[in-house]
Amino acid sequence: MKRLVVISDLHCGHRSALTPPDWQREYRNADKYARVREKLWTFYADTLAALQPIDCLVVNGDAIDGKGERSGGTELIEADRTEQAKMAATCIREAKAKKIYVIAGTPYHTGREDDFESVVAELVNADHFGNHEWVDCEGVILDFKHKVGGSVIPHGRYTAIQRAALWNTIWADRSIQPRANILIRSHVHFYGYSGDVNRLAITTPALQAWTKFGSKECEGTNDIGIISIDCDKGRYSWQPHILDLQWAKVRPFKV
Repeated sequence: MKRLVVISDLHCGHRSALTPPDWQREYRNADKYARVREKLWTFYADTLAALQPIDCLVVNGDAIDGKGERSGGTELIEADRTEQAKMAATCIREAKAKKIYVIAGTPYHTGREDDFESVVAELVNADHFGNHEWVDCEGVILDFKHKVGGSVIPHGRYTAIQRAALWNTIWADRSIQPRANILIRSHVHFYGYSGDVNRLAITTPALQAWTKFGSKECEGTNDIGIISIDCDKGRYSWQPHILDLQWAKVRPFKV
């Protein structure tokens, strides 16, 4: 049996994203996101410790937040993308994984002219860095890519991920791609799964909390967490590890 762990959407450098202790800002009343960063890191480190030993870690895109142009950089605690890459590398090393695969995220975050996730991959001596990759874990074939479409309706969230799974089936019928048992996408920041006897499709939770973009322009739930997958002789089981957000419960203003 081998254990594969998937993390995605770390967005290192953002004020409400995964931040290693060495980059944690001293708590200030004016910085309500300090508590978010502390909660995220504690959850992340504790979950990885409980999942040991980890045979393979897949970082499925958006390891850094980038320049933050759309909000004028106002949500960044670290604007230097090289430093963001160092933060992400520290997060990845926390997994103590025997093998590491890094998948590229969206250019808006990771660099349009320069791909800073390749820097992250070099810093952690990743076994591979790519855009759309397949992993054979004990006879279970996993198809990894970062981006997938979302939906503004709850029951439409599974359409895009199943469309991606169907395209894999079509490519496999042409003998170009491996036929995946598990198809994994990220980007949409919510955990969900669907499938049948032939395949499983998963959208991964993120490791980033709230953003201006999300609160202003998006509807729907989002999830913070990690996915673990145990593979053995062509069979698999998977488990989501989701951060309980009751500590962040919204309360209305009283009039």
